[in-house]
Amino acid sequence: MVEFSKTLHGIKADLAAGNYSSKDLVTAIYADIEQKDEAINAFITLNKEQALAAAEQADQIGYGSDAPVLNGIPLAIKDNILTEGLRTTAASKMLENFVPTYDATVIAKLKAAGAIIIGKVNMDEFAMGGSNQTSYFGPVHNPWDLERVPGGSSGGSAAVVASQQVPGALGTDTGGSVRNPAAFNGLVGMKPTYGTVSRLGVISFGSSLDQVGPLTHTVADNALLLEVIAGHDEGDSTSLPTDQYDFSSKIGQDLKGMKIAFPKEYKVDSINTEIRQRMQEAADFFESQGATVEEVSLPHSVYGINVYYIIASSEASSNLQRYDGIRYGYRSEAAQTLEEVYVQSRSEGFGDEVKRRIILGTFSLSAGAFDLYFKKAAQVRTLIKQEFQAVFDQYDLIMGPTTTSTAFLIGGKETKDPVEMYTADLLTVNSNLTGLPAISIPAGLDQAGLPIGLQLMAKAQDEATLYQVAHAFEQGHDYLSQEPNFVKGDK
Repeated sequence: MVEFSKTLHGIKADLAAGNYSSKDLVTAIYADIEQKDEAINAFITLNKEQALAAAEQADQIGYGSDAPVLNGIPLAIKDNILTEGLRTTAASKMLENFVPTYDATVIAKLKAAGAIIIGKVNMDEFAMGGSNQTSYFGPVHNPWDLERVPGGSSGGSAAVVASQQVPGALGTDTGGSVRNPAAFNGLVGMKPTYGTVSRLGVISFGSSLDQVGPLTHTVADNALLLEVIAGHDEGDSTSLPTDQYDFSSKIGQDLKGMKIAFPKEYKVDSINTEIRQRMQEAADFFESQGATVEEVSLPHSVYGINVYYIIASSEASSNLQRYDGIRYGYRSEAAQTLEEVYVQSRSEGFGDEVKRRIILGTFSLSAGAFDLYFKKAAQVRTLIKQEFQAVFDQYDLIMGPTTTSTAFLIGGKETKDPVEMYTADLLTVNSNLTGLPAISIPAGLDQAGLPIGLQLMAKAQDEATLYQVAHAFEQGHDYLSQEPNFVKGDK
């Protein structure tokens, strides 16, 4: 069997050197999935026949300097991103048998770059959740400890990369749904500036918050994937009007003279002690590299979680009303009248968490509650955005932990109370509310051997600086050599 690199750049080098063909690689990956995925439960739909055909085509094109940048590279795709002819479920009974008739823009870009779609991966239903336990297809298991969650909602995307089934994957991030699983799985996960990546063909959750982002083992791999999928799209009215992206341009530059803010709100006791210790060690490292790290305050940031769940649920309520049992998706067989088609199809087709957020959002948008909840949340969102902008007027980056804890147990106490579960997004939602880019990178392991994530935020459209600093941190630490128990064989 082919022994392939865990990184995109490693595979590119191997293919160019003729160490193996893309067809050999894809064949080996499907054999690996057959061995691993029963325990992890990450793949919902495989794309074997088409992937092997695409691999043969990639081999015919070759791997010279003029070849497409991702030629022959296998990737996994979160199951809320449309793929022509390949089932796309959003991990919901509502879309269990839905087969799109077109590719999302990001998929078209990946295919044009020569990438091979291995399959669609599990997620929280309609991307609503932070643990990957709300999926209609069952929870995904964290490769570092199969009894623990992989984070959400892009838990499947993270798990297939962490378990080394594929070298990279796409997820979506509405309130931390790329960065949270990146932290829980010891990976690099990027939420780009809002509008950097087209949302055309991405099943909507919160339209003012959603962004597609890559999950990889290394910073350089992450920048490469983002360069492929970024760019203006006339089909997405929120798409930024530029195609000039070079996210890798600062990788390798030193950090001398850089100013990094470390908010005191990211040092509170509700954050796990070991995580706070790793953050201080990260701050010390940046200072050793010539950067200045100073404490600042973001007082309105503590309201981000409240604001997020009002706005996100309201947008979800609006977006999900299209699933009515009439046009497409699940339709109740027991329904006899038009009203029963609407009510029973939605009651049977949606899971509990999706229903909960639809109810919350519908209430927030109702005539009696709109001014009190949705309008107030929108106003506080503006205050949060202004507060972050004021910090970025003086600093290059904001640093802090990605999550308040490491991965928790599947079915554990954290998931019993929905409000407690929502607070898992406490440190990530403000990036989505403000539209600013943020990245999570590995920052070591806790005493239980579980990954800890370091989050960095930058000014709008300054992903290059995020990658610069993240790469410097990566080069100063050997986290790439750390492997999950599942990969090491200690299951």
